[in-house]
Amino acid sequence: MALAKGFFGCLAVNMREIVEKLCRIEAELEKRKNGDALAAYNTGEIKHEKQLAFHKSKKRNRWVFGGNRSGKTECGAVECVYMARGIHPYRENRTNVCGWVVSLSQQVQRDVAQKKILHYLRRDWIEDIVMLSGRKDAPEHGIIDFIRVKNVLGGSSVIGFKSCDQGREKFQGASLDFVWFDEEPPEDVYAECRMRVLDRKGDIFGTMTPLKGLTFVYNEIFINRRHDPEVWYEFMEWSDNPYLDEGEVEALSSSMDERTLQSRRYGRFASASAGLVYPEFDEQIHVIEPFAVPKEWQDNISIDPGLNNPLSAHWYAVDFDGNVYVVYEHYEAGRDIDYHANAIKTICEKIGWHTDSRGRICALIDSAAKQRTLGSVKSVVELFYERGILVNPDVEKDLFSGIARVKSYLKQDNGLPNIYIFNTCVNMISELKGYYWGSGDVPRKTDDHSLDEMRYYLMTKPKKAPAAAQKTVIQKDKERLVRMLKRKNVGG
Repeated sequence: MALAKGFFGCLAVNMREIVEKLCRIEAELEKRKNGDALAAYNTGEIKHEKQLAFHKSKKRNRWVFGGNRSGKTECGAVECVYMARGIHPYRENRTNVCGWVVSLSQQVQRDVAQKKILHYLRRDWIEDIVMLSGRKDAPEHGIIDFIRVKNVLGGSSVIGFKSCDQGREKFQGASLDFVWFDEEPPEDVYAECRMRVLDRKGDIFGTMTPLKGLTFVYNEIFINRRHDPEVWYEFMEWSDNPYLDEGEVEALSSSMDERTLQSRRYGRFASASAGLVYPEFDEQIHVIEPFAVPKEWQDNISIDPGLNNPLSAHWYAVDFDGNVYVVYEHYEAGRDIDYHANAIKTICEKIGWHTDSRGRICALIDSAAKQRTLGSVKSVVELFYERGILVNPDVEKDLFSGIARVKSYLKQDNGLPNIYIFNTCVNMISELKGYYWGSGDVPRKTDDHSLDEMRYYLMTKPKKAPAAAQKTVIQKDKERLVRMLKRKNVGG
């Protein structure tokens, strides 16, 4: 009897598993029958991690710089459908959403962005399609004006299509929840679209392969000189797309020159690295999240003074392995010594920075601060001293030695960094990304205030020696045998 119960129990379990598998197969077939590409995107067994990062970001100005076939356009189209349908998995959804899809031309719209939107929009989700040209029963072959989409929260949403070749005037007047730029738009179109999402607190997102060089997108988004807290970006390359064949990727890569490879595969600004003083700097490696720095790591503050120009000050810490951390930043222009001294004191108090035995703050400063100007009988050094900040102007200022020292910290001979920058130090990060050689084999004298005082600080540190190579098992065994022979000979 017990044997029978066990048999039928196993049979019941097996039948349940079979039924569950059949249900999954049926659901998959139904999904495919309905052309539900969005469900396949959401439930795919292989995840494109950078697409997920894009969808999860809460920033309102998001950009994906990607190579061709890296998956960037897919996530832009899916984001539009998420918002229009009111089914975004990571954001608060809205009803009656209105957004634009912006392409470079109507032909590109038809062949790329429009095609992707239709791919992810199930036919039973569409209320109406209004065409500029072609038939609405075959919209993929014509030019769509807008699609009216059923919103699951009630009402309907509109996905409109625009092309940059229409000119800025065609982008005026509307109030929008989102704008998706499929490839880089002209600057005036971008500026106009930002105004369109203002009153609804809407989103701007772009997916592009940077082929035009160092345009406004490079400055405003990548360099982000305005330090907009709503800006987010990610680079996508072929190896990030889990659906691309590795052999094909390597074969195509080997056929491209370096400049083409940087943009077409890696989605990087092709001419951005040409002429960079610090091409070793990699935001993905050197920039880190802030953490509580142990008191024992606190080292020094370095200052590049300025009144009309920015005064740049950074707080540096060093761990027990000699790694440097840039942990805080003060960077401001058009302020006097009183303001800067108070700001430095406030930051030191906030982060518990060490002082000398008399409670004074110590720092490095550009040696030019010893000079007295015509407008003052006291030097900047003396003015800081009077305010309780003991600045040391005896710094090594040789430009090329300093640049070499920074490079050695950014990347050792073993390929690893020895310096990390907290992501709150936005001005230093911005300057590192946009610091170029100029004429006469010297860097351009612009946007370099943080980099000057970084040099002063790192020149006080020991030169980074190449890391010792790890010995192999065979080498260790040989050394052991040599030691044994030596001991034997000595004993003999």
